[in-house]
Amino acid sequence: MADALSAGDRAPAFNLADQSGEKVRLSNFKGRKVLVYFYPKADTPGCTTQACGLRDIADDIGDTVILGISPDAPEKLAKFDAKYELGFTLLSDPEHKTAEAYGAWGERSMYGRKFMGIVRSAFLVDEKGKVEAAWPKISPKDTPKNLLKALAEG
Repeated sequence: MADALSAGDRAPAFNLADQSGEKVRLSNFKGRKVLVYFYPKADTPGCTTQACGLRDIADDIGDTVILGISPDAPEKLAKFDAKYELGFTLLSDPEHKTAEAYGAWGERSMYGRKFMGIVRSAFLVDEKGKVEAAWPKISPKDTPKNLLKALAEG
């Protein structure tokens, strides 16, 4: 696993399919702040808490873009979005290349079993494509709080 990005690093570019199958690039949002967050699996308890928390603050973050990235297929992302009326872009990274580039892919353990997977992480990318704030190994509940705090300080 590459080390997670930190503040001041250039955010790696990506071109991934969203929940509608449309390609989305990070560069599409130049001039706006972007929260890029990585989560293990759509419609699981922690990931739902995290996504719904971000949905609930969407009106409080100005024109900041939220991009959720997981290894799930676009069809699964579309169901997750529809079920919880998330209203923001979810991206499919099935080969976890983007997660690796951000340092959000690594060894995890569950019930004593070790495996490679998404390490829940979030990154606030500034208007010029640099990481403004990085939260590796973030908890689902802290993601919206940390975003609001970073935007208030920024």
